[in-house]
Amino acid sequence: MTNLPLIHFHDFHPALSDFRADILAGLKAEQKFISPKYFYDPQGSMLFDRICELPEYYLTRTEIAMLMQCGDQIAASIGSDTILFELGSGSSTKIRLLLDAIRPKCYIPMDISKNHLFQSVNLLAKDYPWLEIHAICVDYAGSWNLPPGLRGKNRIAFFPGSSIGNLSSEEAVSLLRRVARLVGNDGGLLIGVDLIKDIGVLEAAYNDQQKVTEAFNKNLLLRLNRELGASFQVDRFQHRAFYNRDLDRIEMHLASEGEQVISIAGELIHFKAGETIHTENSHKYSIAGFQRLALRAGFHPVKVWTDPDDLFSIHFLQAQGV
Repeated sequence: MTNLPLIHFHDFHPALSDFRADILAGLKAEQKFISPKYFYDPQGSMLFDRICELPEYYLTRTEIAMLMQCGDQIAASIGSDTILFELGSGSSTKIRLLLDAIRPKCYIPMDISKNHLFQSVNLLAKDYPWLEIHAICVDYAGSWNLPPGLRGKNRIAFFPGSSIGNLSSEEAVSLLRRVARLVGNDGGLLIGVDLIKDIGVLEAAYNDQQKVTEAFNKNLLLRLNRELGASFQVDRFQHRAFYNRDLDRIEMHLASEGEQVISIAGELIHFKAGETIHTENSHKYSIAGFQRLALRAGFHPVKVWTDPDDLFSIHFLQAQGV
């Protein structure tokens, strides 16, 4: 459907039945879990935007500073006449730092939050009236089909924010392989990757003093109450975020303050005191470690940029042998 002359919106959002099935399967597992993709209802998306502005959360401001500083170099690496995809586009803030430099022939934001996607692309279109936009509401971590007519030679995917860290190594390779097929031989991927660093810096980023990350984590339970008729008492769950040294990742959990039984989608879920719902991983990489991962997926390193404090990295990779 066309909303403005150069905006096209395509909704491939998963059905509510898939959401219900995913949630119940996760809460019945030995280690209860909820996929982090379900953080991003309208309230969750708003809370994440607030997280990105927190003083402890270095990732967003560091990546933005790098995109501003290295934008011309990135544009030179990417080339011209580009079809530019963005996985997990969110508020489409970072792409603004590249659009003028790249001048893509088409921009294709892909995000799971329909309302957030719709609002952000309409704002973007007002500032970039020359830009053709095909906004796709989709779970990019799953399989996807693109609308017809989005074919072009220089296909580049942009995946900022170190969201690749939410996935296990096997999940990350699987996603990168799908991206490699999306962009095709000689297509590119520009991806933000958080680096291994001091544990105090890492843990502070997920345990901010204003407790916005705690609200973001607990909003999952509010969403389940609202959309699946669950009976979570949110104040009976504690936010926990810590660094797992063995797996080089931050883990986020919601811990039950006591033994309790939750009704959800017509079923009962039992919690022991202290039992947790594992809600997110955020894996951290060395530069060499991430490049090895990318090679497994068919992407070859072309260029990498880091900030002066070695907090964050941006990689440009090229698909070969797809």
